[in-house]
Amino acid sequence: MSKNGQDLREIGKWLQDQKPKANDMKDASPFHRNLEAALDQRRADYSLLTLRRFENLVDFSSNDFLSLASSMLLRGAFLKELERNPNFAVGSTGSRISDGNNTYIESVEKQIADFHGAEAALLVASGYVANCAIFSAVPRPGDAVVYDELVHASVHEGLKSSLASTQIPFKHNSAESLREVLDGLKSSQPLIRDGSRCVLVAVESVYSMDGDVTPLAEIVEVIKECFPDGNAQIVIDEAHSTGLLGNKGRGLVCELGLEKDIAIILHAYGKGMGTIGAAILASPSVLNTVLNFARPLIFSTAPSFPMVASIRACYELMESGETQKEDDVWERAVDAGICSIPVSQDVESRPFVTQFLPVWTRQGQNYFLTMHLHNDGFNATPIDPPVVPRGTGRVRLTIHAGNTEDQVRGLAASVVQWAQEMLDIQEGKTAGNGIPSAMREVYQMAMAVIGKDIDPSRVAANPFE
Repeated sequence: MSKNGQDLREIGKWLQDQKPKANDMKDASPFHRNLEAALDQRRADYSLLTLRRFENLVDFSSNDFLSLASSMLLRGAFLKELERNPNFAVGSTGSRISDGNNTYIESVEKQIADFHGAEAALLVASGYVANCAIFSAVPRPGDAVVYDELVHASVHEGLKSSLASTQIPFKHNSAESLREVLDGLKSSQPLIRDGSRCVLVAVESVYSMDGDVTPLAEIVEVIKECFPDGNAQIVIDEAHSTGLLGNKGRGLVCELGLEKDIAIILHAYGKGMGTIGAAILASPSVLNTVLNFARPLIFSTAPSFPMVASIRACYELMESGETQKEDDVWERAVDAGICSIPVSQDVESRPFVTQFLPVWTRQGQNYFLTMHLHNDGFNATPIDPPVVPRGTGRVRLTIHAGNTEDQVRGLAASVVQWAQEMLDIQEGKTAGNGIPSAMREVYQMAMAVIGKDIDPSRVAANPFE
């Protein structure tokens, strides 16, 4: 099937992991048997999530947008930062509110705040932790949270612990839908209407499953019109724009000059920045609230020196402009039309073109495309509900700064080749029971490993951040 044996082994291992186990564990303890029975419910439709490695495929899947994670550029900057601090402690020894605070982490937080034009910054373990901390701690009793219907799972997780009992979604990227929700809140909530209680509006700068950008300027305008006294504020997650949008990668807020209009900004470093961790940018009042009421921070060990040093190394590279030197590969590919597959006809009218290329397919056929791309040496992952709304299955491709023009052309050619094969199948020009060649080989492997065929429309995707 694949051009490399490791891909075959990984698929074989995945198939083996889908075999039911609970019924064969009669001598095992009820504890482990019950766990395997729960996992068997996922194995029944081949949706068991497993660890995987496709190291020899060209990367059009990972979050390493700027190709920094494995680059000599970031590695060199990180090692230099370690050399400048030869006496560093490996561990942080405690949470930020006990023994885990130090001069170094505070200096990096100031550097981050200055770079993004914010009042202050607070480093945390990840973007997920940041959202959990923000939405569990900042909303006060009687407040409301209004959120784009496609915000990240971590926002929903934080809202489970929120004191804001009113939590309302608005239609994705629709400023008018937001206006309707806000008007409804003013009508139904007297304390919000008179300014005693507040509204937090949660959005993302870039939505990774569709590759679209929030209409932030419009959202700011709607909020100002609905709540001119300032008791409605925005929380924006810039996880997928950190290092990519804005001058030197400062993000969407800075690109639009809206630094003074956004109450809380989250920048995450495990994606474009190629390292780990996140920063919450806000006023001292907000950050003190998070430190005092966010249990994910109060009861977690503070970021370690190596983690903080890697973040500083990234900022040193961004400030120097080094991280944007390879952007021309992406720009040339977009200009040539190579990357216009998923963003459709209006790519030229968009104010921003992001790194995400979601290729939408018919139900189940995203698995056909994935196996075809693997066969041609390209790494991609199918995405299905509940990660995306029902009926919107896709293959999410990600263009990285380190992808060469030949690789991008090869990817585009592979997608077109697959589309031609599917057309031939639809028009009855080829044999194979309606199954493309790459997937037929997976079926043959399934028969050998599991002893039965696989319904590709029921194979679950690995969830993305």
